[in-house]
Amino acid sequence: MPRYPDNDGPIHRRVPEGDNRPRLVCNSCGFIRYDNPKIVVGVVTTAPDGRILLCRRAIEPQHGFWTIPAGYMELGETAEAGARREAEEEAGTKVEIEGLLAVYNVPRISQVQLIFRARSADASLAIGPETLEAAFYDWNDIPWASLAFPSVHWALGHYRDALGRPLGAPFGNPDGQRGDYVAGEVATS
Repeated sequence: MPRYPDNDGPIHRRVPEGDNRPRLVCNSCGFIRYDNPKIVVGVVTTAPDGRILLCRRAIEPQHGFWTIPAGYMELGETAEAGARREAEEEAGTKVEIEGLLAVYNVPRISQVQLIFRARSADASLAIGPETLEAAFYDWNDIPWASLAFPSVHWALGHYRDALGRPLGAPFGNPDGQRGDYVAGEVATS
């Protein structure tokens, strides 16, 4: 685990020697703080009958909108363990990971999202504190206009594209899309 300075020296943004971009650097001890992207893990989960799990968010951003179970990885966990944890925390369901479905890049908010395909052993759910409600949906009943983020649309579409076949190389961002969200629609630049 990184050790941070004890705030006993002035911190300034500058390009450290041997680097090529500005960083926060302590002029007293030389400590360099690297700000790196956050890793999000999530699952497109199905019930035994093939319906897809969605959770309605009880938190911002996008409070009240629907999403797949997903969230930030925690220190010391694998991506798969984090995805399983998110499904249990948000929907009260234990899932079996089938494989990596997609890797999305959302540079506007410095995220890399690892989305897995998973199955739930049964259709019983129990919502957690970040979820208003959770439900399994038939494809035609998914509340498309109320999905929280572009990557939820992408993940559901990629899930459908890979339905019935083994997972190969993961999907990525659709061409020209960077995950920007503008007034209810996906921006393409």
